[in-house]
Amino acid sequence: MGDVVGESKVDFGAPAVLYKWPSLANQRREDSAPYQVIEGTLDECISAFTAKPATTRHLYEIRTAAQPPLVTEVLSPEHIIELSRWREFL
Repeated sequence: MGDVVGESKVDFGAPAVLYKWPSLANQRREDSAPYQVIEGTLDECISAFTAKPATTRHLYEIRTAAQPPLVTEVLSPEHIIELSRWREFL
């Protein structure tokens, strides 16, 4: 049996939305709801996320349809970075 990444396919053309959390002193304000930054494909949202300064990426998340086992409905910044790294292989 191969590794999970080698056997999994991700649909980077799937609909997705990049959200940003309101912040105060560069920290997420959990008392406020995140707002939509861009709506497009998973690939477009990952590209928009990676174009953001690294110091603010913790304020973003991507929401999309789950694609088990690699893609969850809400993608954290760390998860987005991993998907970005694997994009050309998946």
